[in-house]
Amino acid sequence: MPPRLTAQDFDQDLLVLFDAYVHGKLDRRGFLMQAQKFAKAGATAASLLAALSPNFAAGQQVAPGDPKLRTEHISYPSPAGTGTVKGYLARPADAGTRRLPTVLVIHENRGLNPHIEDIARRLALDGFMAFAPDALTPLGGYPGDEDKAREAFARLDQALALQDFIAAVAWLKARPDTNGKIGAVGFCWGGGMVHLLTTHVPDLSAGVPFYGNTPAPSEAAKVRTPLLVQRAAIDERINAAWPAYEAALKAAGVSFTAYQYPGTQHGFNNDTTPRYDAAAAKLAWTRTIAFFKTHLAEAG
Repeated sequence: MPPRLTAQDFDQDLLVLFDAYVHGKLDRRGFLMQAQKFAKAGATAASLLAALSPNFAAGQQVAPGDPKLRTEHISYPSPAGTGTVKGYLARPADAGTRRLPTVLVIHENRGLNPHIEDIARRLALDGFMAFAPDALTPLGGYPGDEDKAREAFARLDQALALQDFIAAVAWLKARPDTNGKIGAVGFCWGGGMVHLLTTHVPDLSAGVPFYGNTPAPSEAAKVRTPLLVQRAAIDERINAAWPAYEAALKAAGVSFTAYQYPGTQHGFNNDTTPRYDAAAAKLAWTRTIAFFKTHLAEAG
């Protein structure tokens, strides 16, 4: 098996171009036209796109049928949002009647794909109940195709999506198998959603946004949630807004810790693409688990 490609195998300008494509600033045709200039030694723009795109099998760390887990696809009500939202729930199989610390998992701008389900299973193996809603539920759910998922995301009602995740926190908090401490982790679009949740759900117990957009600095005064902010180093689109929001968090007295991982690209925790940075992802995830164990432990 050939070695996995990493960000260092690609021109940085191509990675910037791919980031624009991933986030809907450029369609597939536009990417292929502009990427052609990076094709060398018999490669094509299409082969570059294929190499940069997710390989879910390569990134799977926990098998869907792992006997140590109990997983299910489930729906919950969102009366102020889109009505009913589907999601993926993962719990330790041996939890019995224990009330578990609980983590809401918020996906990137493609919906509830196999990678995010794998993230939920990883959390469950560490003793959490993890729930990953699919924001694309009102548009038919994750379509099984990343391009179609991004196209669907462009039609998503963002205000209603926020209400759907607010409802998810309330639904989890009401479950008899949670200890009442709810944390949230999100990636890219999901990282931005974690930040938004902290301005709308003051009793959220912990938030870990990975490379997510931040709210307006004026919103920071609403945050009561301890934050662990995970940022990439080479991520101009996200990093440009961070200093102002960081200053606002400090001024508001919010408890937060922020890390930036040297040499990393946006999406460095996603182990299905070449932008994955194994060392940084391992460190960031170790910090994430420790943060949740600290803030989601049952009092007493």
